[in-house]
Amino acid sequence: MLLSILVPVYNEAATLDHALKRILDVDYPCPVEVVVVDDGSQDATPEILARFDDARLRVHRHEVNRGKGAAVRTAASLARGDTMVVCDADLEYDPADIPRLLAPVIAQDAEVVYGTRTFSSHTSYSFWFVAGNRAVTTAANLLFNCYIRDLETCFKLMPLDLYRKLDVRSAGFGMEAEITGKLLRLGYRPWEVPVSYRARSRAEGKKLTWRDGVAALAILARTRLARPPIRPSA
Repeated sequence: MLLSILVPVYNEAATLDHALKRILDVDYPCPVEVVVVDDGSQDATPEILARFDDARLRVHRHEVNRGKGAAVRTAASLARGDTMVVCDADLEYDPADIPRLLAPVIAQDAEVVYGTRTFSSHTSYSFWFVAGNRAVTTAANLLFNCYIRDLETCFKLMPLDLYRKLDVRSAGFGMEAEITGKLLRLGYRPWEVPVSYRARSRAEGKKLTWRDGVAALAILARTRLARPPIRPSA
C-alpha cells in the first residue's frame, strides 16, 4: 500500500520547514509520498519548499490563492497512492499519529479513519472554537443519524479513489463538512482514533472563523437533502 500525504500550504513559512521534516521523519508502516500544494503563498513558502531534496516529496503551486479545499483537490489529482490523508503544515496536528490512523486499515477493520481530537484548556484555541466544532459535529449526527466525535478534523484517511469519487467542490474549509456529509450519505461510518492536537492562536496564523462554521452547517444540510447517491463500488 502506498500512502499519499496531501499537504495544502498557504503562507506557512513560520512552520513549514519543521512540519515537512516531521512528516518525512515518521516511521510509517508502508511506503509514502508527500504531495504539497502551495496555494498561492506570498511569503517565503516557495523558497522553503525549493530547499527540500527528498524523492518522496512532490510540489505543485497555485499561482493565486484558491482555498484549502481547492489545494487538496489538486493534491489528490496528482497523488499516486492507494490511500490518502491530509496533513496541514501548521503544526496543530502531529504527523507521528498517522500510523495510528493506518492501523485499522492494515488490519482490514476499516476503510475510512478519522483522527479525533480531545480538546482541553492547553490545546484548544477558545471556548467558541470548540463549541462551534461540537455544534457542527452534532448537526451532522442529527442529519445523518450517526455518531461521530470530530467532523472538522484534518486527519481523514481513506482510499484515494474514494476521495476522488466524492467529488469535493468546496474550495475553502467547507471541504471538511462536504467530505463527512458525503461519506455519511453513502453509508460510511468512520473508524475514529484519538490524536494529539494543539490549536494555534490568531497571532500564530489561525484562519478558521465563525463564518466557516455557518458555511459547514449549510453544506451538511445541502448534502443531506441531495438526491440519493449510488455507493461507489468496492
